[in-house]
This record gives sequence, C-alpha cells and structure tokens, in this order.
Amino acid sequence: MYELILSNFAKHISLTPAETEYVKTLLEHRVVKKNTVILKSGDICRNFYFVTKGCLRMLNVDDKGREHIVSFYPENWWAVELSSFYSHSPAFYSIDALEDTELFYFTQDSVDILYEEIPKFERFFRIFLQNAVVMYQRRMTAMLSQPAEDRYALFQKRYPGLEQRIAQKHIAAHLGITPVFLSMLRKRL
Repeated sequence: MYELILSNFAKHISLTPAETEYVKTLLEHRVVKKNTVILKSGDICRNFYFVTKGCLRMLNVDDKGREHIVSFYPENWWAVELSSFYSHSPAFYSIDALEDTELFYFTQDSVDILYEEIPKFERFFRIFLQNAVVMYQRRMTAMLSQPAEDRYALFQKRYPGLEQRIAQKHIAAHLGITPVFLSMLRKRL
C-alpha cells in the first residue's frame, strides 16, 4: 500500500526503517470518487496530497464559468494549492478528482512534525517546491509564447498516457484552447 509513496520519497531522501514507520503513522489515506471536490476555491488548503491511483486536477473557474486547468495530478504526483497551504489563506484554485482516486496525504500539522522529527523532509519538500516553481514558470511561458501544437506536445510529454484517460474538454482547458480546436489539432498531427 505504501510502496509508491515510499519510492517517491526515496528519489530525494533515504529513510531508516524507524523513520519509515514513523512517516506511515503521520500519513492519512483517502479514496475519493470521480468528480469529488477535495479543495474548493475560497477554502484553506490544509492537506498535501499524493496520488497513488487515479487523477486529480487543479483549476480555477472564471466569472463566465470557463474552467482553466493549471495542472493534472496522476499517479505518483503530489497535489497541493501551495499559496493557500503555506500562507493559510483562501485558495484561488480548486482541486477535484477526474477519476476515482486513491490518495495519501499529510496535514499541515503533520508536515510541521515531519520537519521537526525527520529534518530530511525539509530537503524533500524544498526539492518538491523547486521543481513545482520550475514547472509553473515553464508552463506560464508556454501559455504566453508557444503555439497550441507545442503546448499539446508538452502536455503529452509531461503526462504520458493521460489523454486516453481524461476528457478532451479537460485537455483543451489545460492548453487554453477549445475542444473543437484540440480535435482539429489532433487530426492535423
């Protein structure tokens, strides 16, 4: 049950058997059905999620009801509304499940305990934050300067196999194009 998350930790830190057992006591587990909202815009993000099965997305809905999907979180990805989690302020984005999804998560208190009891987790989450900033900067630059074809290619590279699992309208909302244009783009490519 813990193999995927433990191997994710092992990418950046080495845990002793005692530390591994301690981490397991802090981890919460949750299974959510497709379309379940786990963070609503305006609420405070209190959990740092890790997807072991399924897929989440982070999005904002504008005043006209259009969805703007910032990111997808399939298996082996971490999901969190960073600004809200670290500043304890209302979330700008929502997070929901695109598929039935199985999650592990740390609460804010658990993350603080990890930093205190197993300081190497500060390194783990620092690396996570660095990678997240790089990913968002590149995504923002792509949205501002790259044609849809290039953004679609980046989507395929970043999320291999995901386009067979989720609706075309969600991919289009992530790319900043209409589903009709995405369909034309796929045919052209």
